[in-house]
Amino acid sequence: MNPDRGPLLIISGEKDNTVPHTLSESACKRQQKNPGITEFAEIPGRGHALTIDDGWQEVAETALAFIRRFA
Repeated sequence: MNPDRGPLLIISGEKDNTVPHTLSESACKRQQKNPGITEFAEIPGRGHALTIDDGWQEVAETALAFIRRFA
């Protein structure tokens, strides 16, 4: 764990079979042991290719909203 890391957002696609929800959620729980902020967001109806498939804008807006909260 890195106590000096900044805020972390883990984004998962609801229908991601490459990195299923349980793995993403487990990574989030591990990272929550850090003192820094760790959050998890799941995008409904989306698979693994979150940023290159149609609907990438929703993923970008989710990430941007997170960044704006901590900038």
